Amino acid sequence: MAIKKNNMTFTTIILLICIGLAAGFLSGLVGIGGGVIIVPALVILLGFSQKLAQGTSLGILLLPVGILAVMQYYKQGYLNVNYVAIVAVAFVLGGFLGSKLALSLSDEKMKKIFAIIMLLIAVKMLFFDSSKPSQPKGSMVSSTNIQQSGR
Repeated sequence: MAIKKNNMTFTTIILLICIGLAAGFLSGLVGIGGGVIIVPALVILLGFSQKLAQGTSLGILLLPVGILAVMQYYKQGYLNVNYVAIVAVAFVLGGFLGSKLALSLSDEKMKKIFAIIMLLIAVKMLFFDSSKPSQPKGSMVSSTNIQQSGR
C-alpha cells in the first residue's frame, strides 16, 4: 500500500495551500482543478506517486469543497440541477469503475495514460473545437425558476 507518511513541514503546508488556492480559483473560474492542477502539482512539487496524487485529488474533490463556487453560479442562474444530479449519479459509477482499473495498472502506466489524456484534450481544445453555442438548450435554470416550480 502506497500511503504517504504525514511529514507536514512548513514548506509542505505552504505548497498544499498554494495548490488548493490555484485549483479552487481555476475551478471557480473555468470549472477545472483536480486533474489539471492538483494531480500534477502533487506529483511534481511533493513527489507523490501518480496513484497517490489521484486518490488525494479525489478525496479533496469529492468532499463539498466547491460549495461556495456552486452557490455563486446557482445564484446567477448558471446551474441546471437536473443535469448535475444525472452526472453526479453517473460519476459515482464511473469513479468506481475507473478506480478499479487504475489500481490494477502500474504507476508508470497510469502516468502515461494521464499524460496522453491531458494531451488529447489540449490538442482538441486548441485545434478542433469549432464555434458552438455558449450553452446547450435548457442549460440555464435560474434560482427564480426553481423557487417558482417548488424545487
